[in-house]
Amino acid sequence: MITDESGDGLPCEPAGECCPPGCCDMRGMLSFMIMWILSKGEMYGQEIAQELAKRRGEKPNPGTLYPALKELENKNVVTSRIQGRRRFYSLTTEGEKELKTACNYFCKAFGEIIREHQQT
Repeated sequence: MITDESGDGLPCEPAGECCPPGCCDMRGMLSFMIMWILSKGEMYGQEIAQELAKRRGEKPNPGTLYPALKELENKNVVTSRIQGRRRFYSLTTEGEKELKTACNYFCKAFGEIIREHQQT
């Protein structure tokens, strides 16, 4: 393990110059977006889907969302609890740390693009 370049000492697996950190699966950025949404508070699946729709323009298919949530649970960055007929998801302490590492990566990787876009 190495630490990320933000200087906060968080662990992050080596990823190479063009790849996201190994601490967060970034396929299609769905995992990152789910973690970001859950950083705002506990939510059940339909609420997460609605928040994703606000950012992506469409709700994810349940066959996409729930496997991603399960994978995040398997990585111990998200936990869930059942209340009635709903399963509520939240970030774990490890998930909060990994989200910070992922945010640092994305700011470094895409910050210049975003700043230039905002100036046009």
